Amino acid sequence: MIQFALHIVVTAALLSVVGYMVAGIDVEDGTAAVIGALVLGLANAFIRPLLIVLTLPITFLTLGLFVWVVNAFMLKLTAALVPGFKVEGFRAALAGSVLLGILNFAVSALFGF
Repeated sequence: MIQFALHIVVTAALLSVVGYMVAGIDVEDGTAAVIGALVLGLANAFIRPLLIVLTLPITFLTLGLFVWVVNAFMLKLTAALVPGFKVEGFRAALAGSVLLGILNFAVSALFGF
């Protein structure tokens, strides 16, 4: 349970960083970041696997790059559900999903979770 809470806090912090760095993504406050992290986690757990399976042919043709589009859609979906978390346009969502993926990888590599 502690690891889950820590993961949510780290993801919320990373969402705030992404909101600061990417034009078109706005995270108003810490509450929006935490709720956004929870919703993004739930979307990635339940909706993303279904989308990955449905888009498998195009993902195969693009050598896996289409997964970034699915991740961008997850970010847009989260923004649609969370007040105080806004993503304006697909380019911002794509840039945000790429940056969030890189930051998640870096945090996982540094701290091992």
